[in-house]
Amino acid sequence: MTPNPYRTLPAVNEVLQTRALQELATCHSSQRIADAVRQELAMLRQQLAAGANLDGQTSIEAVAGRAAERLGRDFESKLRPVINATGIILHTNLGRAPIAETAAEAASAAARGYLNLELDLLTGQRSSRQTAIRQWVCLLTGAESATVVNNNAAATVIALRALAKDKEVVISRGQLIEIGGSFRIPEIMAVSGAILKEVGTTNITRLADFERALGPHTGAFLRVHPSNYRVRGFTESVPLAQLVALGKKHGVPVIDDIGSGALFDFARFGFDDEPVARESIAAGADVVLFSGDKLLGGPQAGILAGGHQWIQQIENDPLMRAFRCDKITLAALEETLRLYLHEERALREVPVLRMLAMPLEELRLRAEALAQRLRSIAALASVQPRADEAFVGGGSLPDQALKTWVVEVQARDCSDADLAQRLRMGTPSVMGRLRDGKLVLDVRTVFERQEAELVDAVRRALGEAANV
Repeated sequence: MTPNPYRTLPAVNEVLQTRALQELATCHSSQRIADAVRQELAMLRQQLAAGANLDGQTSIEAVAGRAAERLGRDFESKLRPVINATGIILHTNLGRAPIAETAAEAASAAARGYLNLELDLLTGQRSSRQTAIRQWVCLLTGAESATVVNNNAAATVIALRALAKDKEVVISRGQLIEIGGSFRIPEIMAVSGAILKEVGTTNITRLADFERALGPHTGAFLRVHPSNYRVRGFTESVPLAQLVALGKKHGVPVIDDIGSGALFDFARFGFDDEPVARESIAAGADVVLFSGDKLLGGPQAGILAGGHQWIQQIENDPLMRAFRCDKITLAALEETLRLYLHEERALREVPVLRMLAMPLEELRLRAEALAQRLRSIAALASVQPRADEAFVGGGSLPDQALKTWVVEVQARDCSDADLAQRLRMGTPSVMGRLRDGKLVLDVRTVFERQEAELVDAVRRALGEAANV
C-alpha cells in the first residue's frame, strides 16, 4: 500500500512550538504567525496533489523557516531607505530633497514628544502654528508676512481661492503648465473657484495682452514659472515689475508662483534663470509661492510670502485648516530656514546645496575610490569610472545639465536590468541608472557614509558575502 504523503506534513501546533516562530512573537501576533504556517502547509498540500516530490521540505523546521520568511516578506515596511545613485538630486520618486541633520533632529524631537505648536510660552495663550516659520521667511525674503501649507499646489489653490474666488485670474497662455502627476494649472484654478482668463500665445505674451484682459471681474494676475520645461527661440514674456505696475494701477494683486524655492541666486552653481523669492518680493509681487522640498532643501511644504493684507486673507480662508502642516513638517522647515540665516552654513549643511556645490574634482576622486572597491567583487566583469552628466530633477532646472562623475558596472552572469532589480529589492535598496547594457552609479547623490553599504549591496546582489 502506498504511504499517504499528506501524513508527512506537520501539525500547525508543532510548527508553532519551534524556536524560530516563538522568537517572532515579540513582533507578530499569534494569529498572524499561525496564518503564515497554515499558508505554508496549504501550499505544500497543493504541491503534493500535483505529484511533487517534497523531500526535506515537510519537516517542522523547514516549514517554520519558510513561515518566518513569509512573515518577513509580507509585513516588511513598504517605505524603505534607498541609496540614490541616480545622480538626480531632487528625485520625486525617492522623496525629493533629503533634509539637513538639524532639521531631521528637530522633526524627530517633535514627533517623539510635545512642543508649543499653537502656544505662546510667554503669555500661556493660544497662538498660531504659522509663527514657527513666519519670522524666518520674512527675514529671508523681505516679505511683510508669510504662511505655509502642505505643498506648493495647495499654496496655489488657496491663494487663488482667497484672493480671486469667482473672479477672473489673468495668466499667459505659455504658463498653463502641467506640474506633475497630471495636475494642470487650469484644473488647479477650477478647483480654487477662480475663473481662468488666458492671454497671449504659447511663445509670446505682452503687457498689452494683460491690459486688454482687465475688466470688472478681474481678481488677480498670475505668473507661473515654467520650472519643468523651457520655450526657446522667438519668445517674449512680461517682466514681473511691469505686471506689478499694471496691477497696482488697477488694484489687481499679482501672484508669483516661482516654483522651486531658491532663496539665493543659483548662478553660483552654474544655473541661470532660476527665480529667487527675495527678488520677486522686491519687484512688488503681492504673494510669492514656492516649494519647501525642492531647491530650498527642506520638507514638503508650500510657502506663501507677501503683503500682510493678502497673507491674512489667505489664513482666514476655511480651507487653510485642511491644508495646514503638522508639527513634524513645521519643525523640520523651521530648522531648514534658520540654516539660511547664515548662508555659508546653509551651503555646508543643506544636502541639496552641498550636492550642487560639490567640486567636480572631489566627485572624480570619490568615483575612482568607489570603482576600486567595486573591483574586489569577482562577479563584476567591468567597473569603469567616467565623467558624465545628470539633472537636478523635481521639475527644477530642466534644461541645464550638471557635470558629474559616475561608476559604470557590468556583471558577468546577469543583465543590467536584472542587477538593477536585485539592488532595488535589497536592503538597503539601491537605485541607479541603466545605459548601454551597464548599471550607472552616480556618486554625487550617494552620501559618503553610504559608500560601504553600496559596495556591500552590490556584492550581495551578485551572490557574494558582504564584508562585515
